[in-house]
Amino acid sequence: MKAILLREIKSFFGSPIGYMVVAIFLILNGLFLWVFEGDFNILNSGFADLNPFFTLAPWILIFLIPAVTMRSFSDEKKQGTIELLLTKPLSSWQIVNGKFIGAFLLIIIALIPTLVYVFVISNYGSPEGSFDLGSTVGSYFGLLFLVASYTSIGLFTSTLSENQIVAFIIAVFLCFLFYFGFEGLSTLTASFSDFVASLGMDFHYKSISRGVIDTRDVLYFISVTVLFLAATVYQLKSMKN
Repeated sequence: MKAILLREIKSFFGSPIGYMVVAIFLILNGLFLWVFEGDFNILNSGFADLNPFFTLAPWILIFLIPAVTMRSFSDEKKQGTIELLLTKPLSSWQIVNGKFIGAFLLIIIALIPTLVYVFVISNYGSPEGSFDLGSTVGSYFGLLFLVASYTSIGLFTSTLSENQIVAFIIAVFLCFLFYFGFEGLSTLTASFSDFVASLGMDFHYKSISRGVIDTRDVLYFISVTVLFLAATVYQLKSMKN
């Protein structure tokens, strides 16, 4: 698995992909949070918190993570190297986990510079001490769980087609469905609205963002991540046969 992980990291930063992902994520967030006028502008909000960032980031990642993962297996299938990969002395789980961790780490690298926002707001917010560190830490944890779920979905869709664009579109659709789709559907089902909403990532992400790490929210994200990783493993095993 370590070999697969190192291979993925080298492929990300051995080409413009890794640098572009980090740059696009930081530039888009920076523009919306500090430059563009609107609801996400922290300077105009009048509050010393990062809620605009944690509201905006999941939507940017819905497109950015599928762009990272779309080539994971699609490119292998297109170039005909998938057979060589499957003949290595590695289990399907080791291959999938190696690619998953590689993509996950890339997004973590993109998130690390945003800690500067925490430093700026906590030190220059007025009045001093108005910054809610607890909810910010909870929101970062929620974002990590969200990234893991998005990444697992992206890996799964990359096994469905050798066309990277097709894999990207399916991944964006599934990420959107799991993040916001169930909340939208909950408005159409009055009798079961709470249950339907609880099936979506947004419901659990907002819960964690309050600063309280509930085991139900953690188990939800772990379940979604493991589900799609298992589906990816199943797809790989079907290729062997």
